[in-house]
Amino acid sequence: MATSGAFLFYFEIKHCRTNLPRMKHLLRPGLNFRLNGRLWVETNDDRYMGIGRLELLTQIQAQGSISKAAQQMGMSYKRAWDLVSSLNAQSGRPLVSTQAGGKRGGGAEVTAEGQQMIQEFQALQERFQAFLRAEEARLL
Repeated sequence: MATSGAFLFYFEIKHCRTNLPRMKHLLRPGLNFRLNGRLWVETNDDRYMGIGRLELLTQIQAQGSISKAAQQMGMSYKRAWDLVSSLNAQSGRPLVSTQAGGKRGGGAEVTAEGQQMIQEFQALQERFQAFLRAEEARLL
């Protein structure tokens, strides 16, 4: 097990079928099996980045507001704010900066580090999906 605070790449395989003779007879004929998984980066204590947090960052980038991003995702403002706080607390530098409301209305901005995280995690997600497709072709 990794030490506390170390990031772990974690994925969960939900359904898997192989054509190996010893496995094939265990699967019910006529059912369509597929390989499916999710990818996230986490510490021993908390999840750091996953597809939902990635979407939140991209929505904040597009909307310029945590509140509007949350609305777009059908998420409560409190939940979105808690996720942004968690991301910022676990990052070396904040991924999202905020301005309090006032005459100009406040808002939120994805920082350069946040933009880099979006790019890096999207690339990681693409590689993970390619892995799942390759394994599904090999196994199913």
